[in-house]
Amino acid sequence: MIETTGDDRRFPPALAAVAQVEFDYDDGEGVDFEPYDAFDSAEETTDWIRNWTGNRELDGDAYRVFGQDGTGGLVALWRVRPGRPLAEQPVVFLGSEGERGVVAGNLSDFLWLLADGLGPMEIVEYEQHEARPNPALTELAERHATTARRPARDIITEAQAEFPSFSEDLDKLCR
Repeated sequence: MIETTGDDRRFPPALAAVAQVEFDYDDGEGVDFEPYDAFDSAEETTDWIRNWTGNRELDGDAYRVFGQDGTGGLVALWRVRPGRPLAEQPVVFLGSEGERGVVAGNLSDFLWLLADGLGPMEIVEYEQHEARPNPALTELAERHATTARRPARDIITEAQAEFPSFSEDLDKLCR
């Protein structure tokens, strides 16, 4: 049986706004991101993390999944900062083929990355992060972001430096 938790699963308004945006994959030149309009349930998240790691003892409590790429890789808020609201948790990508990485240090910074035309999979998979500003997403970030706009490279570097062992820590959970 999959265990569930009764903690906060309210969808942040910023993610609800992102869910209204249609991302253009543009034959591989755009953003491969399909946002959800609600978090996956605790049961779905637990089932996913157990299958992804092969570790049947895990639950999905550390993650709030809110989107995917075209191959089924998932995007989530990673609840690693105890006592902090969901919007202050880092955004991570866990790919369908084992790719993984920290995308942004918080939801606000993630909005600025989207505004620059960068999706979670592209950030984790590719070294080059060429900005392709998106006016609609820029306006969305301006409405919802609580951090100042910074270059995408700074946002990514800062988040990955804060959690340098994210990938290795996941490896330790795998069976």
